[in-house]
Amino acid sequence: MTGPDILDDTTDDYERLETELVAQDRDVARVSTADVDERSAHRLVDELIEDDVVTPVPDQRVLVHEPSDEAFESISQIAVFHRGWRAARDPEDD
Repeated sequence: MTGPDILDDTTDDYERLETELVAQDRDVARVSTADVDERSAHRLVDELIEDDVVTPVPDQRVLVHEPSDEAFESISQIAVFHRGWRAARDPEDD
């Protein structure tokens, strides 16, 4: 036999492994926004209000995320949004 044996060719296995490892690296690097519980959401939004990042509009019962100009009715929604927004703008944080 002069050429490589087709059964010993592991190129496809190597490429699949590399693809899976890259996907795992991306998953680890992403910021999780699903783990925001009610208490941490309140704490984060309170900090954002103090830092003038979020503005409450009491008569409309909404919270406005000033950097993006998005309005939210839920503290949890704005907390998750802000974490994702911040991660998208500065992926090195968190």
